[in-house]
Amino acid sequence: MSYEVVHRRVRPMSAPATPRRTSSAPNPAVSSAPPRGSRRTGALDWRVRFAFLSVVWGFSFLFIKVGTGAFAPFQVALGRVFFGALALLAVLLVRREPLPRGRRTWGHLAVAALLLNTAPFALFAYAEQTVTSTLAGICNATSPLWGMALSLVALSEDRPTRRRFAGLGIGFLGVLTVLGAWQGFTGVDTKGTALALLASLCYPIGWIYVRRTLAGTSGSPVAMTGAQLMVSTLQLAAVSSLFTSAPAAFPLWPTLAVITLGALGTGAALQMQYGLVTEIGPTTAQMVTYFIPVIATTAGVLVLGEQLHWNTPVGALIVLAGAALTQARPQPAKRG
Repeated sequence: MSYEVVHRRVRPMSAPATPRRTSSAPNPAVSSAPPRGSRRTGALDWRVRFAFLSVVWGFSFLFIKVGTGAFAPFQVALGRVFFGALALLAVLLVRREPLPRGRRTWGHLAVAALLLNTAPFALFAYAEQTVTSTLAGICNATSPLWGMALSLVALSEDRPTRRRFAGLGIGFLGVLTVLGAWQGFTGVDTKGTALALLASLCYPIGWIYVRRTLAGTSGSPVAMTGAQLMVSTLQLAAVSSLFTSAPAAFPLWPTLAVITLGALGTGAALQMQYGLVTEIGPTTAQMVTYFIPVIATTAGVLVLGEQLHWNTPVGALIVLAGAALTQARPQPAKRG
């Protein structure tokens, strides 16, 4: 997952949309969107799409786990961005919509691709070689905590508040609970957990970069994201050719997992997310983030048979509570 800067906050998503400049803060996902609350004729009810999106992104960590059973982590990440790019390029082809232009734009997209796709997707794949998909999904939920901490430093319009600092502290406590700190982190793979946390840190860094460099760039969210995934595909193809050998075989389930992860979880899901932001607004649409670790945990336990101790779901709830506090918007002062 990646992050979208909206209303002075870093919000979770999987790839960037085109930011625009406004009198307050940019809203990248709706730069060319109709007014909030408008509905598309014939579209599925937004609640159905919201639930579908939660399930797809929650299952992404299961797909990564299955994929790494047959392919190298770089190859899993490569397949993810490749099939995601194909899905979005198909949408652009149907719409007859061009890719963004300009050397400067593509240069910034290359950095965004590295921070929002290439690095985190590879890091999560490496992490899930040694940690459960459940733990990886919970680590992903720490991204709003990283985003809030970084935004206080990198985005001058953000100001620390007691509530947001409390959210950071509560979220950190949740991470310690998930990892079983009182037991000396017994049974926790330190390297794998660190890689998963580092992956979650990449997203807010990437979105801060996008906000500062691509604000006002022409092009729809789908066109910008499709281009970004194309660049990420080239990056991962180069890295994979240098550090991995070509797969000797393509087992059915791992191959299907990677294809689904890319085409559905990285391509089609993003298109659906943009529609939700347009229809119900970013505040409601971003709530999908808080269902992802729940779905990831359920999928890991029921499908992969991963063990679940009491501290994992309890810690996950604490992390989500802290993340929600860091994203809470201050109430405007009453006049008169």
